Amino acid sequence: MPVTKVPKSSRSIKKSSHDCCFDGQCGYGVLKKEAIGDFGGKIIWTLVAVVLVYSVFFLGTVTQKNIKELRYIGQADRNEHTLTVSADAKVPVRPDIAETSIGMMAEGETVAEAQEKNTRVMNALIERLKGLGIAADDIQTANYNVYPRYDYIQDEGQVLRGYQVNQEVRVKIREISKANQVLALAGELGANTVSGLQFTIDDKDIYLAQAREQALQKANKKAQSLSQMLGVKLVSIVNYDEYQTDGGGPIQFRAESIGFGGAAEAPNVEPGSEEVQLEVRVTFEIR
Repeated sequence: MPVTKVPKSSRSIKKSSHDCCFDGQCGYGVLKKEAIGDFGGKIIWTLVAVVLVYSVFFLGTVTQKNIKELRYIGQADRNEHTLTVSADAKVPVRPDIAETSIGMMAEGETVAEAQEKNTRVMNALIERLKGLGIAADDIQTANYNVYPRYDYIQDEGQVLRGYQVNQEVRVKIREISKANQVLALAGELGANTVSGLQFTIDDKDIYLAQAREQALQKANKKAQSLSQMLGVKLVSIVNYDEYQTDGGGPIQFRAESIGFGGAAEAPNVEPGSEEVQLEVRVTFEIR
């Protein structure tokens, strides 16, 4: 059988195509590609890690800043950037309302007897008050009490003597000139309790506004003077407070001077004057 000879060059080409992975050249290319792939993956993961770290740092910074801003919402800037001044003003005012309490304390052997005595005097008092032009809305029953009364006898101990009825009305006198006539009714009608007389101002807001204006003018003048001496500039107002102070206590009237038990000359009542006081405190931003 004839043998076909394969050319030498053909055998070497086949071998070359078959053994290319073992001659070092083809294997180096594959390894090189794998090395490049690993190096690229490391770079990507490194970049991802860096981005994550910066993201965490950024979020932490923003959160801390927001917390600090929330903590200082509604508060003025630090003290080294502010200037606070205070001033007060007093407005003299003549009271235009008088208030007093008039009552009756009556006793009787029974509750009904004590009530009858008390009611007779108090009803007459209320009618006379209305006759002086005092409105029903300005007459208010303040209290009404009934108490048992006891005597202590050595051999018998505590013995019921009777009952006591107390009634009192609070009267607002809008015409101060009639205050003396109101007080005189107590002695005239037999009302035997007067708790006191107090003068007040009906609409104090009007005088508070005047005091506020004067106090703010003083505060502004003081702030301007201080800013010039300190060499700073007033920028804006960052805080304002005001405090109302009383200009003296109520004027008290002693009931003993009325003359209980019979008609008496009407006492002279002088309301005098009061002071509406207001203090202001202003904080300025300075530069």
